[in-house]
Amino acid sequence: MSIRVVALENGFRVATEDMPGLESAAVGLYVFAGGRQEKPEQNGIAHFLEHMAFKGTTTRTALEINGAIESVGGMLNAYTSKEATAYYSRVLAEDVPLAVELIADIVLNPAFQSDDIELERNVILQEIGEAADIPDDMLFEGLQKSIYPRQSLGRPILGSTDLVSQFDAADLKRFVSEQYVAENMILAAAGAIDHDEVARLATLYFGGMKKKELESGAPGKFSPGEFRKTKKIEQAHLAIAFEGPGFLDHKDQAARVYATIMGGGTSSRLFVEAREKRGLCYTVSASVNSFADTGTILLHAVTGERELPEMARLFIDEIKRSVDDIGEEEAARARTQIRVGFLMSLESPASRIERLARYLGFFGRIPETDEIIAQFDAIDSRKARDFAQGIIESGKAAMAVYGRVKSAPRLDELALRLAESC
Repeated sequence: MSIRVVALENGFRVATEDMPGLESAAVGLYVFAGGRQEKPEQNGIAHFLEHMAFKGTTTRTALEINGAIESVGGMLNAYTSKEATAYYSRVLAEDVPLAVELIADIVLNPAFQSDDIELERNVILQEIGEAADIPDDMLFEGLQKSIYPRQSLGRPILGSTDLVSQFDAADLKRFVSEQYVAENMILAAAGAIDHDEVARLATLYFGGMKKKELESGAPGKFSPGEFRKTKKIEQAHLAIAFEGPGFLDHKDQAARVYATIMGGGTSSRLFVEAREKRGLCYTVSASVNSFADTGTILLHAVTGERELPEMARLFIDEIKRSVDDIGEEEAARARTQIRVGFLMSLESPASRIERLARYLGFFGRIPETDEIIAQFDAIDSRKARDFAQGIIESGKAAMAVYGRVKSAPRLDELALRLAESC
């Protein structure tokens, strides 16, 4: 196994995976501080901080940052999620030291100039406005808020216009001091890399960070809820969510196999029944959205106003039907889809560093490929049916509808339908 992990004295961790035959590498710094770690008055600041990383440091201007990475033909980017912020780069093997140095510079030495803050504030406000024009973004934002009310998981990653309009340099520095600590960071590298060299670079740039205890956040709690927004657009957007396991839960694999059976492709139950047999929609899917300690099973469709009631009832009926008649052929097909998707992802250094950081950050270790595949291969048709039964027995559901949705049934009607015997 080519994966190697080392921890510095201050708790900063390094994970690498050599991929023979490659000429390039992916390098990423993962800070486990995203939207979930924000206080209510900080909502959106993790994302704001990510933007500010590229606006200049105490040693480089924004133009110099971009010029440095592009002069070697590489790329440098970042994203913010609910549970992490990642700063990552893709370069040729000989430029890995430059990539690590640039990432360290933008994360550890941000300038936070007032003019740059105002400039980027306007960019983020435009981003918030753009998201408000995207039906799916509004649908899922409303659903998250309904599922996790008064919880950080229920707040939008972009934040609100009111809060983003007020953040200043002191707010950004405060969040950095609270969350950007050595124990909360992982430097991951994959591809044409040398572990000892990456560890040396990590020590050089991050070894001087002080240790600091982090407060444990509150666990996520799924709550039944309903979001409805009538909007004059062409179609109706529907999402129904059920409580699912977190990433650390042993049921996570069963959830993913079940979601694939229900809506993971053109041979899935929802696609065949809703689109191929009834013509109710063009888009329909099922997926798993998991955090460290909680998650959801999500059914999603875009349909017409007239078809919306039948589409919502179909979601419920298909879950009930799946308790009794998921067959081994279906389960095997779902397992194969997941296995092949996972193995294909391993061909990408960028996917590998995501895997390294995610497993090390949440589990504290990185399992071998065979172990991960074996966990999915253990999910047979019986376990998939048991998972469906668990959804019904839990009775916890949430719903969001957006667009032409006056005909949409209420959540309590669907919950009653779910609870009724077949």
